[in-house]
Amino acid sequence: MHPNIKHLIELQIIDLRLNELRTLLAGLPRRLAEVEARVAAARQQLTAAKESLTTSLKDRKRYELDVEQWKEKARKYKDQIYEVKTNEAYKALQHEIEGAEAEMAKAEDRLLERMVSGEEYERQVKAAERTLKEIEASAQAERQTIAAEQTAAQKEVEQDTALREQAVAGVPEDLLDHYERIARRHNGVALAEVRDETCTLCRVRVRPHVYQELRRENSEEIFHCESCTRILYCSVQPVAQASAGGNES
Repeated sequence: MHPNIKHLIELQIIDLRLNELRTLLAGLPRRLAEVEARVAAARQQLTAAKESLTTSLKDRKRYELDVEQWKEKARKYKDQIYEVKTNEAYKALQHEIEGAEAEMAKAEDRLLERMVSGEEYERQVKAAERTLKEIEASAQAERQTIAAEQTAAQKEVEQDTALREQAVAGVPEDLLDHYERIARRHNGVALAEVRDETCTLCRVRVRPHVYQELRRENSEEIFHCESCTRILYCSVQPVAQASAGGNES
């Protein structure tokens, strides 16, 4: 294996971890926005329920007034009935009484309906208040979790950035540029391990002499996968060490 490959392997591990951390950090504002949206929706639901209850209470007062007005009219007509002199006037007044009582009955029906619906609106307000309280408590916990994740991730980014500076120090500039170009084409993965003479990322077999050279302890060449173009490396026991082990046995 080329001596600089070890540095590139270390660099790739750091870069992949940095990519994960940056992706995590980039997603935190969206997660926080989703939390705030749930709270806002719960508050809006409570506001709507309260508005419906307020409207219901206003209607109830209006219907109560209607009932009292028709009741008063019916009472006045009944008071006048003893003052009439003719049957025609009596019948006319009786007709007015019946009409007033009919309207009063309608107003009472409307009032009863509004009282029933008012109870439902009160139930909805209480339910919306409980829901909002639960969501706000949950949101506060999620905000704290997100803040903690952000702090931890930023700290790791700083640490890994420092480690990356140390790792790139041992890599020639032209090889580092080459590594970074390949990484940009492959979502940050510029190196591919070879196992059983096969690139583990694209599953294409490498040439036998390339595989042997990758396993050679003092190789001075950089090899690329002929399919995915990533830089190849082999982490199995180098050929020289395997031979030495065989002689000892």
